[in-house]
Amino acid sequence: MYQAGWSRAEIEVEPDGYAMFGYGMWHHRARGRQTPLFARAVCIGDGAQRLIFCCADLGSISYALRTSVCEVLRERLGGEFDEATLVLTCTHTHSGPGGCSHEALYNVVTPGFVTPHLRAVVRAVSDAIVTAWRSAAPTELKLYQAEFEDYVPVAWNRSLRAYNRNPDVQPRGEMDRHLAMDRTMHVLGFQRDGTVHALLSLFGVHATCIGNSLKNYDGDNKGYAAAHAEQRLRDGGAADPVAIFAQATAGDISPHYHGPGDWQRRKLIKGAAEYAYAERNGRAQSDRALRMLAEQPGDPIDGGIDAIFGYADFTDIKAEPQFAGNDDACTSEPCHGVSFFAGTPVDGRGMPPLLAALSRTIAGFIKRRRLARLGQFPQAEQDYYRRIYAAQGPKAILLEAGRKTILGRPLTAIALPDFVDPSTAELKRQARLGAIDESPLVPTVLPLQIIRLGALAIVCCPGEFTTTAGARLMQSVAETLQPSGTRRVLICTYANDYMGYVTTNEEYQEQCYEGGHTIFGQWTLAAFQTRLTALAREMLKPATARQHDRTTRPAPIPPAELAKRSDLPVPA
Repeated sequence: MYQAGWSRAEIEVEPDGYAMFGYGMWHHRARGRQTPLFARAVCIGDGAQRLIFCCADLGSISYALRTSVCEVLRERLGGEFDEATLVLTCTHTHSGPGGCSHEALYNVVTPGFVTPHLRAVVRAVSDAIVTAWRSAAPTELKLYQAEFEDYVPVAWNRSLRAYNRNPDVQPRGEMDRHLAMDRTMHVLGFQRDGTVHALLSLFGVHATCIGNSLKNYDGDNKGYAAAHAEQRLRDGGAADPVAIFAQATAGDISPHYHGPGDWQRRKLIKGAAEYAYAERNGRAQSDRALRMLAEQPGDPIDGGIDAIFGYADFTDIKAEPQFAGNDDACTSEPCHGVSFFAGTPVDGRGMPPLLAALSRTIAGFIKRRRLARLGQFPQAEQDYYRRIYAAQGPKAILLEAGRKTILGRPLTAIALPDFVDPSTAELKRQARLGAIDESPLVPTVLPLQIIRLGALAIVCCPGEFTTTAGARLMQSVAETLQPSGTRRVLICTYANDYMGYVTTNEEYQEQCYEGGHTIFGQWTLAAFQTRLTALAREMLKPATARQHDRTTRPAPIPPAELAKRSDLPVPA
């Protein structure tokens, strides 16, 4: 039996007009509060080690957030706190506060980094963790799993053409998009005296029931699921219940119907109906979790706690042939494709189709010209072009985030006039001001983590994994950890940082939205498999014998540049 505790704390962020994180839309600004936002935490100890799992009602986790939380926990918990045992993840609601990262790109619409937002989130996360830590008491843990019935309208695959490219899936038709996904929910139940007091659910579906036209903070489907489950647990006798609904393979999974007539159906869900729709979706997730707890005996979880954690630079990883299928598969500097900026057809549309088509034409022209004249460039340029085009494959590159160019031109020279798009105008303004000269646009040095509870392992990854990408990663890690007695491997995404998407190589070739946002190229999944199986092999060794990289970290953001894009005035 473990010593476990749980708690939650409200994220007290004022809705004062800064843009919310998720849709990347200039107009998507917070003016009110529909539901409270929370950080929910559980702490599990085995007498020698303590594991912390905290999930916040946010769109993403940032390096700035994680490091700030670690600083507070070291101060409040002392030497017992071990960074490797902290899983910090989020629900990925698109109706939560933005401006919580130091990297520039995903903060452009906020605009910029917002100090009060980060402080409020750090305070809530830290308070929830410390309370959970200090309230630990004997607790029985059990693991449950069950699929959603086919008729439950909880999720659909939004990139079916890409999904069907995978040789390891059953191809699905347009009317079966709800089956082109992993419909299994896993739940870890925390019981005392036969009563469930807390739960941790892993199930992948985007928290985008609420679109980008509304102005209120809201936990979306995962937040409603947590609130509903906590009330049900309270009714069942739990005094201070906590229900965490975290994400698994949500990358290509939408909470909105996809299929014939999908856009017409989506247009009917507007305004207050979007909040009601999010609540219905969340209730479906809550009901599925609670039925498992009530109807199944569950598999007892016991055994030691273990964790391994480190960072890796994803701009130059050579993937192992067993995962990539060839000997020359490498990642590259981050590049965003036109399909990323074009958005998704139902969840969130981006640039107009005509502009997207023109951008693809220009991107293709730039690629052909560069490669045709390769010998005319300096050696460093030649190496760079060979590297990005080999890694990025069929992607129509609009933004070279590493070099900070759009369609081959510096950010200050973007051809689009300022009055056409305020987001572009803000990006140009920051570039002209010298606010991002040395600052990265997106994270490139990424956290990788595996945690173990007895025979259960959870792979914790930054970003958004598609259904099949996550399945392959879990299989790779499971095969590696098998000698240790690990019988089950799950995945938690959006963990510890955020850098975009991870598709399979086959899905990447289709260049749907997810492939356009797989920024390190077509071998990104193979790179994750390479590095995480290496961590898993180290995990087979005694803790004192492990030799994984513990020193690599993202480079510090230049304080002078960060100051130029921090706490900017809220647009009218």
